[in-house]
Amino acid sequence: MWVGIGFKQGTAPQLIVIAIEQVFQKYLLDESAIAGIATIDTKALDTALIKICHQRHWLLQTFSAAKLSTVLVPNPSAIITKATGTPSVAEAAAILAADNGELGAKLLVPKNIFRLSGLPGVVTVAVAQEIQA
Repeated sequence: MWVGIGFKQGTAPQLIVIAIEQVFQKYLLDESAIAGIATIDTKALDTALIKICHQRHWLLQTFSAAKLSTVLVPNPSAIITKATGTPSVAEAAAILAADNGELGAKLLVPKNIFRLSGLPGVVTVAVAQEIQA
């Protein structure tokens, strides 16, 4: 499974981890099945994201806004389009990362938006999985 995420600059790394954990608990998914994190390429050098992936032994895959905007998603956002140039980051990135190029990918969890009192930032999480034959 691939976890697609979007987040504001300055978001607490703990919020990213908590958001992923809560989504996997809510949807009864196994965190050990996570292959990696997928997001927009402007986050490719985000030190908190790199650290999280390193600690958890997850891959980090990023995509350009142009590539993300080619993916049809159930929850596009005009606000995200204005901020990033694509209507979806979390859902589109998860789908692209999970797509093996043959059978495609299935969005298991649509975007979930997280904010927690006491932790700065906002995180959006979506989960996709490669379609198995």
